[in-house]
Amino acid sequence: MIVLAALRHDQRLSDLAGGNDVSRTTVDRWLKEMIGLLAARAPRLERVLAKIAREGGSVVLFDGSLIPTQRRTGLPMRRRWSAKHKRHGLLVIALTDVKGRLLWTSTARPARGSEITACRHDDLVGRLREAGLAAIADLGFVGLDDEMGDPAVITGYKKPKSKKLPPAKKLVNQLIAAERAVCEHAFAHLKNWRVLTKLRLDAKWATRLVRALMILTQREIAR
Repeated sequence: MIVLAALRHDQRLSDLAGGNDVSRTTVDRWLKEMIGLLAARAPRLERVLAKIAREGGSVVLFDGSLIPTQRRTGLPMRRRWSAKHKRHGLLVIALTDVKGRLLWTSTARPARGSEITACRHDDLVGRLREAGLAAIADLGFVGLDDEMGDPAVITGYKKPKSKKLPPAKKLVNQLIAAERAVCEHAFAHLKNWRVLTKLRLDAKWATRLVRALMILTQREIAR
């Protein structure tokens, strides 16, 4: 319960320790042990995609999100500066099914890199093709898949400068946005864990933390 309080409400460990008559180091140890145990249950990307294909699925959804971090000095913090969001943080890519169930999260990487770069680190397009699946993503992923004839990643159309989109392309964008809404809801459920409001843990724990919270979110929604 102490660990869940720290994750859900982002309460300071010293406050939790004092209220429960234990030391802060003990609460910190409990927190990291629980994060490690839960994160170990998170499935690998290839297993997630293979399971969707076995169950007859054909499409997945993915999106990126910024996990804000505290501002400190030094080179690592400069790498965490996101020009898009105008703040420091770590970038995470998440994958959901068409019902919005969170299935996989990527490594948390410095936010200076783009969402496309993060996907290429995980060879997301190649693994989608191997599994025989397609993905729907937002305009931030335009250019991720260079295959024009049979793309594995479906995105909308960007509006050209000083021009208007034709009605047909506007309709495509609307349809894609409607399909992607459940992916946005999945991120919203994940960020109900207020520990992600501004990460105070060491950044090396960020990947395990997000994956642990994914497992807790899955359990919470399944109840």
